[in-house]
This record gives sequence, structure tokens and C-alpha cells, in this order.
Amino acid sequence: MKILVSNCLLGKKCRYKGDDCKNEKVLAFIRGHEVFGVCPEQMGGLPTPRDPGERVGDKVLSNKGKDITAEYSLGAQKALSTAKENGVDLCVLKAKSPSCGCGVIYDGTFSGNLTSGDGVTTELLKANGFKVVTENDLPDNNI
Repeated sequence: MKILVSNCLLGKKCRYKGDDCKNEKVLAFIRGHEVFGVCPEQMGGLPTPRDPGERVGDKVLSNKGKDITAEYSLGAQKALSTAKENGVDLCVLKAKSPSCGCGVIYDGTFSGNLTSGDGVTTELLKANGFKVVTENDLPDNNI
């Protein structure tokens, strides 16, 4: 199986705070599969560390009010290209992220509240027929 995975889940220090969220469940799940790591925020040109961003409607705004939609959209396009070029079967992306979240994301108030929705990259991948799950959706044992 070919799997697209958020780099932060693989242990890469690419999150907005400059840290990672390495996930042992993800690492066990992908073992033995062909893996393609992505960080749409970095791929879109955002630095690490960076101000946090959240979706507000169709836009992504930083906690300082800067519109960073273009960077998120570019990163999403690059992640989609990676998925298409490599014929991935599954995308395992970071839960709640304004880029990678699937089904539930932060609500745009920077208060920690959640709302229904998908991140920019997840939305684009789904629109192009890719199956997207988060680390929270994985089974406890490998497939």
C-alpha cells in the first residue's frame, strides 16, 4: 500500500511551534508500506516555527489576523500532486489541523474550540477521490 502521511506524525519538527507530534500508532500502521511524507504548510512556503493558523470560512488566518490562505492552498496543491504522482491508496493526516484535519478542525477563534469541517489539504484530496483519515481513525493493529 502507498500512504501519504503528515510529516509531523512521522516525527519531523514541522509544526507551527517547531515541534512534532510523532505518533507510534501511525509508525506501526505504515510499517512495510511505501510512505510519502508531506507538510503542506512548509510546502506552501510557510516557515517553521510560524504563527498558528485556523480556517475561517474559506480563508486561513494567522492568530495575528494575516491571511495565509494562498500558502495553505499552494501546499495543498503540492500535497495533491505528491498523492497523484505516486498513486497513493490512503492519506493519514494530522487531526484538527487547518490543513490536514479531517471531519473536525479548530473553529477559527484560536480558543481551542472545534467545529465540523476539513482542512484545506484534506478538502482538496477528498475532492480528487483520495481517502483521508487521521491518526485517530487508525486501527490498533496494522493492515
